[in-house]
Amino acid sequence: MAADGAEKTPRGDANLFAALDALGIEHSTSEHPAVFTVSESQSLRDVIPGGHTKNLFVKDKKDNFFLLTVEERAEVDLKKVHTLIGARGRVSFGKPERLMEFLGVIPGAVTAFGVINDTDNRVQVVLDAALLSHETINAHPLRNDATTSIGRDDLIRFLESTGHKPLIVALS
Repeated sequence: MAADGAEKTPRGDANLFAALDALGIEHSTSEHPAVFTVSESQSLRDVIPGGHTKNLFVKDKKDNFFLLTVEERAEVDLKKVHTLIGARGRVSFGKPERLMEFLGVIPGAVTAFGVINDTDNRVQVVLDAALLSHETINAHPLRNDATTSIGRDDLIRFLESTGHKPLIVALS
């Protein structure tokens, strides 16, 4: 809750689309009913081609935060992933309040695009190498009732434009 008692809401996607346009990045967005899990979004696969993402917002024991973006079917071992991403000890899921504070999204709408809101660079972005085998990457545009498609190389360029040089490793 904000200081005035009002609930803080996710930031809109207009800034995201403006940033992509300013970078000359082609993107398309498909509207659909809100989806909160990868399994709920499976029905969209025939309609929206490309690699679909699963995103995990995690933190280590020293309050270092990471956004793990992997292919939707990837399995990430949270007991071992810290050794791959440079975390200080094992990781656990970040609290929804931190997710909103740093990335401007709610649980169920976590996305690599959220780093547009991380102006203090508190979150390290980690991309799974297997995801990058897809030419087109699909992710929520800061809300979970739409999917934005972007080229793989353009996603990396976007991330870097926000000051987030992604760590690319084999997570799955």
